[in-house]
Order: sequence, then C-alpha cells, then structure tokens
Amino acid sequence: MRKILDLHIHSKYSRACSKNLTLENIGAACRTKGIDVIATGDFTHPKWFLDIKNQLEPCSGMAGRNMPDGTLYKLKTADDEKVKFILSTELSLIYKDGGKARRIHVVLHAPNIEAVEKLNSHLEKSGYNLKADGRPILGMKAPDLVKLCLSIDPMFLIYPAHIWTPWFSVFGSKSGFDSMEECFHEQIEHIYGLETGLSSDPEMNWRLSALDKLTIISNSDAHSLPNLAREANIMESDDLSYGEIYEAIKKKDLAKWKGTIEFYPEEGMYHYDGHREHNTRFTPAETKKNKGICPVCKKPLTIGVLYRVDQLADRPEGFKPKGAAPFIKLVELDKIIAESLGIKSRSSVKVQEEYKNMIAAGGTEVKILLDLPIEEIKKFTRAEIAEGIRRVRAGELKIEPGYDGEYGVVKIFGEGERPKTRQGKMF
Repeated sequence: MRKILDLHIHSKYSRACSKNLTLENIGAACRTKGIDVIATGDFTHPKWFLDIKNQLEPCSGMAGRNMPDGTLYKLKTADDEKVKFILSTELSLIYKDGGKARRIHVVLHAPNIEAVEKLNSHLEKSGYNLKADGRPILGMKAPDLVKLCLSIDPMFLIYPAHIWTPWFSVFGSKSGFDSMEECFHEQIEHIYGLETGLSSDPEMNWRLSALDKLTIISNSDAHSLPNLAREANIMESDDLSYGEIYEAIKKKDLAKWKGTIEFYPEEGMYHYDGHREHNTRFTPAETKKNKGICPVCKKPLTIGVLYRVDQLADRPEGFKPKGAAPFIKLVELDKIIAESLGIKSRSSVKVQEEYKNMIAAGGTEVKILLDLPIEEIKKFTRAEIAEGIRRVRAGELKIEPGYDGEYGVVKIFGEGERPKTRQGKMF
C-alpha cells in the first residue's frame, strides 16, 4: 500500500513560521493532504517538545517506549492512526573546518522520546540556547553531531538538509563542502540519505556519481500548513514503523522506497544565480560570462543550485543511474485552482472554498493530483481546474526560475489559454 511521508517541517516556534503550526492543525492538514507520516519538526525546542510529550502517544504495538527499532506516534485525540508522527528536527551548524567557516543544516530523526530527552539535555548542558528558535544554531561540527546522536541511540537517523542551498548546506556555494566525505569525515558511513531541497530534483543529483549510494529524500520543509507535502516521499508498506523507514533509507531499499514527489526545481528560490536587489537573474552560462559579478553593483552574485550542481557534476545532464527511484513533479492544488480561476492569492476565500469542495468530492489532495482520471475530476470541478491539473501532470508549464531568495513563478496558462467553457458542477 502506498504511503506518503513528509519528514521535515517546522513548528510555530521556528522563525518565519506560521502560528497555526500546532500538532492538532498539522494532523488535520495531513488528513486533507493525504500524508501518512509527518515530521514533528523542532523537537529541540523546549515548549514544542513539551507539546509533543503531552499531545502524542506511541502508535498501537509500540506501547513499549524503548522499542529497539524506534517508535512512531499519534495524536492522543485521534480516533485512528491514519496520521503518524515521526520525531524530527533541523539543526543549524556553524563552525570552522578546513580553514573555512561552514554553515550547514542537518535533519535528525529520533527513535523515541527518551532519545530526544537525552539529546536535548546534552545540548542544554553544553550551553546551547534551544529556546531561541525551533531550528537552533549549534557551534558543533557535523561529524561530532553524528557521533553524539549515535552514542545516545544507534537508531538516530541523520542526513544533510536541502544539500544545494547557497547559504546553509553541505554543497552550498557560500559555505559548503565539495563532497559528503569532506563534511562528515569518518562519520560518513552513518549518513544514508540526502535531502534534495526545493531548488533541485533527483535528476540533478544523479549527475554526481558520489551520491549514488545515498537514498534521495524530498521533504516540504514547510513553514505553514498549505506547504505540507509540497515535496514528499513515497513508500510501499502495509503499516509503517520507524524501523521500516530507517531500514528503507539505510539500505536504499527500492522495494520499499518507491520515489519522491518534487517541487518543480525552477520554482525554488535558489535555482538560478542572481542578485535580487538589482533584479539580476542569470543562467549558469550568463554567470560565467559575467565572471560571477552583478553587472549593476559589481558585487558577487549569489550562486544558485543549478550552477553548483554543474560545478561538481561528473556526469552529463539527463544521466540516469541504473535502478534509480522515480520521481513526480507537482504543483500544489490550491495554486492550480488560483491560477485556473485567475486569482493571485492561493489563500483567497474563493480558492479555499473550491479547494474544500474538491477534497470533499475527490478525497485527499494527493489522490486528486496523482490518481484520479481527468475526466473524473471534471465531474466535480470546473474545466479550467481539471485542465490545470492535466498540464501540471504533463509538465506543460512556463516557469521563471527563482534566484537569490526569490521563489520562481510557475505559469500553467499563457495569455488566452484558459478554457472559457464551464464543465462539471459549479460550486
């Protein structure tokens, strides 16, 4: 049975995150979205961790809180286990290595609440301010973090977050490394996966042969409820457990780890190079022509993901490793509705009303976007929206790539392309 997993999100205690990111709200949104396993996010934050302990309980069959293969959790108020929570956080590591200042983000998954308590206690005793942010800053080297986590519990799962982002990632152009080994040193043997981030997709990562042994993971890194599962993972399982997720990633088990759901990478805010202060957006070729300098202010451009991939790649564009897991590119349903109706904001009343009606008629967002035939979708929504979904599935889009912190702009319809007829039921 197909399961959808979003393993990296944030809580209301992270900077620039919605106050609506409570455990109850996250659980409800997952039911609408069609997410089976969702990250708790931010388990290092004292107040959020208290919420986790007070509002979640082990799923059935996991009542022993020290199960050797780990535990997934459910809301105490939920009548079923349709939505399971996996303990997770993102840490920001800032330190010096190889004579350079390094800034990377790392995703952690803990096997149980006891392991989190031990980790949090150790970090607090070391003088780190866990109250400051849901994603705390630690002056700790990546290999030291791995050693610490595994000394607490060998079932901690650790992997680098959004690995190509310029400012805070393993391969980031501003402060990253040129290889995983250079970052994690002797602890590389305990790194089993990588997170693509919004500005890259598996095909871009396939260009580096050194990454072949790692499982490609895609998560939303959501800062608000609507962005849950904008990127996600697909697993095959009858009843997921922490241990099963851990083993699928560790062993790169393609019988279990079926692939990923991806943002169109051009829509990510660091896909191209540029300087947003002067509206300078460059392809890698244009950046090379300008020697990495903004032609307006003569300062260095922010080098984006596409350039950085090309810089480190040892394979040509379009290369696909043998046995690589497939992936699907999608645009969120409320965005499709908004553009199909000619409305700028995905949060507008009209868009959200149509979204709710479509969910009521067609099931979860994932089911509508991935599974339902277009002819069936036409029966419960407008022709424009059904056509928008078809175009997204087919990749018939026009995208202005993102750069230097600006999201790209996805266009499903060109001028005059939106259908004028109204088919199906009007809500």
